Amino acid sequence: MLIHPQFDPIAVQIGPLAVRWYGLMYLAGFVAFLWLGKRRAAAQPWHGMSGQDVDDLLFYGVLGVVLGGRLGQVLFYEPGYYLAHPLEILAVWKGGMAFHGGMLGVFVAMALWGRKAGRTFFQVTDFIAPLVPLGLMAGRIGNFINGELWGRAADPGLPWAMIFPHVDSLPRHPSPLYQAAGEGLLLFVILWLFSARQRALGAVSGMFMIGYGVLRFAAEYFREPDHGIFGLSYVVSMGQWLSLPMVLFGIWLMLRKPVGGGR
Repeated sequence: MLIHPQFDPIAVQIGPLAVRWYGLMYLAGFVAFLWLGKRRAAAQPWHGMSGQDVDDLLFYGVLGVVLGGRLGQVLFYEPGYYLAHPLEILAVWKGGMAFHGGMLGVFVAMALWGRKAGRTFFQVTDFIAPLVPLGLMAGRIGNFINGELWGRAADPGLPWAMIFPHVDSLPRHPSPLYQAAGEGLLLFVILWLFSARQRALGAVSGMFMIGYGVLRFAAEYFREPDHGIFGLSYVVSMGQWLSLPMVLFGIWLMLRKPVGGGR
């Protein structure tokens, strides 16, 4: 039976300065965004993006991810806890970032950048969508290192079933690794290949919404459900409720006829 290694969440400590693995994973995601974005801008001139645009998008995106992700965790998953401990809202280094909140934060940030740069919302999101999944993968690896978001109880005969000693002695699915592989690596491959040629406006964004929503919905069957604002449910979890609108919106984007017939 595998046992979670109980990693020290602090990667490096120099005096009072502590660098946490969780923060390093986010940094890795931002570096991947920058590198892939500049490659994409150079290889796909139809987006009309420059290297400086990618730098600016990263700056806006970081703000959207951090602010939106934290507020999403507070409002969607643990409102009672943070209402009782309001100062903990600022302790982002301890983990606790909700993807769906981060996505909404990024939407707002991209809309603001697009308005400033003279780009439509879907011109921006179509460009950044394939750059996001590797960051999601890094974040899920950070969750695994922190020993959080553990999975549901698993068959003891499952070769990769894992005990999380800080939780209990039950064998469980290492669900953060499932999500790293699905919403991270697999979604990246799908989007990178799908966006290799010019698509109708909104199509790449729609593929991201469908892909993430479906993969997250499936992963929730292996992840211990969160209480969320609807309470604890083992039938339809909070993550699944939040993923359903994504899938529906993504389908609408894929099926609709863009204004002007395309880009």
